Formats: sequence, C-alpha cells, structure tokens
Amino acid sequence: MSGFGPAGPPPAPSIPGWDHLRTGKVRDLYTNATGQLLIVASDRVSAFDWVLQTEIPGKGAVLTQLSMFWFEKLSTVVPNHIISTDVPAEVHGRAVIAKPLTMFPIECVARGYLTGSGWSEYKTSRTVCGIALPEGLLDGSQLPMNIFTPATKAEVGDHDINITFDEALHVSPEAGELRDLTLKLYGAAADYAKECGIILADTKFEFGLDALGEITLGDEALTPDSSRFWEANTWKPGGAQASFDKQYLRDYLTSSGWDRESAPPTLPNEIVEKTAQRYRDAYLRLTGKEFN
Repeated sequence: MSGFGPAGPPPAPSIPGWDHLRTGKVRDLYTNATGQLLIVASDRVSAFDWVLQTEIPGKGAVLTQLSMFWFEKLSTVVPNHIISTDVPAEVHGRAVIAKPLTMFPIECVARGYLTGSGWSEYKTSRTVCGIALPEGLLDGSQLPMNIFTPATKAEVGDHDINITFDEALHVSPEAGELRDLTLKLYGAAADYAKECGIILADTKFEFGLDALGEITLGDEALTPDSSRFWEANTWKPGGAQASFDKQYLRDYLTSSGWDRESAPPTLPNEIVEKTAQRYRDAYLRLTGKEFN
C-alpha cells in the first residue's frame, strides 16, 4: 500500500464560503459559488510516492510564496491561473485563489542535468524518455541541451511514468506547444537561478486550458517540491549534489532501512528542521528575501 497510508488522507479544514473538492499529496482544493478555486498548500511532504506522517513546519507557505514569485517573474512567457492572494484568514500566506483549468494529462518536465529517473534510464539505454544522449555522462552531468521529458500523471500513491514525446502526442495533441513552453520557462528560470548561485537541474510544470481555451500555467511553479535546486559552487558530476530541496529527506529515508512498502517512519526532529531550513534557504537565495 502507498499514498497516505492506512489512515488515509487527513481531514481537510473547514473554510467558510468554500466547499472542499479533494485532497492531494500536499494541497487541499476548494471551490466557491462562482466556480473559483482555493488552493491550500499544507505542510505535508511526500517521498517515494508516500505522504509522510511527519509534516515540515512552514513548508506550505514557502511553496505558495515561492510559486507566486515565479508566476510573476514568468508571466510574460505564459499566463498563469492566479486570481488573487486575498484568501481567508485561516489559510493566509499558504493559499491562492485561482481560476479553474482543464488540465492536460501529462507532467511537463524539463531537464538540464542528468539525475533521478533520467540517470536511471540513461545507465541502461543511454537515453532519457527516448532522447539519445552521448556516452560518458555521470550522475549530475550537465546535458548537451535542455530536454523535455514528459510523464503521465498518477493518482496519489502511484508512480508517474516517463514517456517519449511521441507517446505524449498520443495522450495530448498539444504536446508540441507544451514542450516549447516548458523549455522556454525552464531556460528563463535556470538563467535567473544561476545568477543566484543555484543550478536548476530539472523542474516540472502543469498546464491547462482556461475558459477561453488559452494554455495556462497552473499548480505550482519552480518550488523545492517540483524542482531540483543545487548549490552551484559545489556542483561536481559523479554523485549526489548539495541541494535546496527535499533530497536531504529522501536520502534519510533511503538510509533508514525503510522498505517503501509499509507506511514511512516518523521523521526525527533533526531531519524535519534541516529539511525546513533547506526550503527557507531556497526562498532566500531565489527571492533575496528572508521567509517570514
């Protein structure tokens, strides 16, 4: 069993004027009488397709505020789903009001460096999502070019599955437009992050169509949950990189002896605190402001 574990998802808080629609790994989704969406980022954290029992304090607010930073910075590239940050007091700082989108059924992943599932595939086939790559690359190597590596969307507890571009076209005829937007967003964000001393190794975007049929960026953008942020000064291909994301937490779980089949263990306070600090550090480095 995977996902939320035997107890299932936690009950979503009641928010006057908003009806709860569903609970995801990290976010709770609500709607109101006008059809607008209230997207609330919790402090839950997921790893290896499980939502952990232990929360990371302040994480939801960091995700929301960092996404807002990126939505604004990249608004000239593609419109986004944000309507307002004037949200109910109960969820102030960690929620947004957004317009509903008809989401495309693919995860739009851009990679500029070889790691994670891409590295696993490369070791066996010298490809990533069907894209041939040169011999001799290492875990953490910069790729010869930025690449689009789509994946199918999974329900909570299931694996996203990497697919080729041709397979993405069968799933969504707009895959070509989504690829171009994904690479344009990634390129702009990676260039900016480099100015902040951070390597944006890879990231995931989700797009949908708004009521007028315009492709729109939704969900979150360029957060430590959806991206790999590496310390540029210490980057060295050939293994794990110093990071500003939840890789530290993943590394702990990998070394803990957890079998990934049963519910994840409770995280020690030290792991919780150091993970939370990495999220805050990413916010500071990218925005130039202390998180508060």
